[in-house]
Amino acid sequence: MRQRHDLTEMFSTFLQFEAERAKDWVTDLRLRRNVQAYLKTTSLQDTSLKDTSLKTTSLKTDSDDSLSDFSLANYWHHRWRQELQPSSPTALTALGHLSAYLQETCYWSAYHLTRQTQGLLHHQLSDCFQIAIAEVPKVLQGRDPHHPGTLKTYAGHAFGNIIRDFLRQRREYDLCSDWGLLLKLSRKRLKEALEASGMNQETLDQRILAWSCFETLYLPTKTPGLRKLAAPDRQTWSAIATLYNRQRHQLATPGQDGSPELLERWLGQCVKATRAYLYPAVSSLNRPKSEDNTSEWQDQLVDEQSTDLLHEWITQEEIADRQTQQQQLQSQLMNAIATLEPNLQQLLTLYYQRQLTQQQIAQELGIPQYTVSRKLSKAREKLLLSLTQWMQASLHITPTSDVLKEISALLDEWLAAVLSAPVPIP
Repeated sequence: MRQRHDLTEMFSTFLQFEAERAKDWVTDLRLRRNVQAYLKTTSLQDTSLKDTSLKTTSLKTDSDDSLSDFSLANYWHHRWRQELQPSSPTALTALGHLSAYLQETCYWSAYHLTRQTQGLLHHQLSDCFQIAIAEVPKVLQGRDPHHPGTLKTYAGHAFGNIIRDFLRQRREYDLCSDWGLLLKLSRKRLKEALEASGMNQETLDQRILAWSCFETLYLPTKTPGLRKLAAPDRQTWSAIATLYNRQRHQLATPGQDGSPELLERWLGQCVKATRAYLYPAVSSLNRPKSEDNTSEWQDQLVDEQSTDLLHEWITQEEIADRQTQQQQLQSQLMNAIATLEPNLQQLLTLYYQRQLTQQQIAQELGIPQYTVSRKLSKAREKLLLSLTQWMQASLHITPTSDVLKEISALLDEWLAAVLSAPVPIP
């Protein structure tokens, strides 16, 4: 496996396996562009890195003008932890960078464990790698960002534990018969497995009740050899069906009476869903997308040297448009402020530039606080009207009630940004 040294490559490329060997690195273009854009605008003195409070002397490379992979990993780890929604674009981007960064660490953890268990368990290197790398969010959540050790060191131990736990549990459950597995399950785990299989609530409730009746009547007869527990006999199945039919009226949708054969089939579905949930199949990137589409999933990943010029041009154009609109908005807002009465301009400066409270402004100007509040509201109303008219004429935005609410909510932020800039307000 070729080792990565370039920062852009470290945070945007992923391992490609072929015949259980790491063949090469493939690039995610979106992540690559994001890394390149970040590196162009960031230095060791960048305030965004200072805000993380994670910079130490160990984060420096030989050159004081460049970032190390440790500092960059800490930066994206901090960004990921800051996001309250794991599915937000920022969180997903940070997670993508960190998943790429930890590819080598995960590979070597999987490599050493598969070598140690060779001949004992039928799990290949690529399987163990995929099992561990899928748990990157869990690894990131468990790592203390202020710990002096590096993310790679922590992840190496975490990946090893994840793979060992998987192999241990897999071996335990693989040795269980279907009925032994059902008796080892908790209600919570079974519910998660059935939900993951796509069952609706009515079907799920029926299967859980059937499992509960099975556990109630079959548990007392279990032997020390639970792993190889045989299926219940006909008499036990009849008793399970009777108990189910008596308790099904507790369900939101009771449904029809269940026969012993139906209950046995339902519990078989529970076993199948549980095994699929606990040990999902690991698919290769080389498999076709569908029967009708013979292209492979790995075709979506391209070589590092490939470029998507059209996409880059569109992205750059969108960025330029947004910057132009922001400049126009700032200019329009400054012009609107300049048309206000001098006393209203003074209030805006005190409130947004000097960040005084209404009470402090009232004391400084020698006027009642309610007067300050009323005049600030009047100034905001005038500015809101001016911005709305400009957006309708220049940006062709219809001033609906929702649009007005959104502009009103953002107006404070815009005023703070404009009035905090070193531009004198008359």
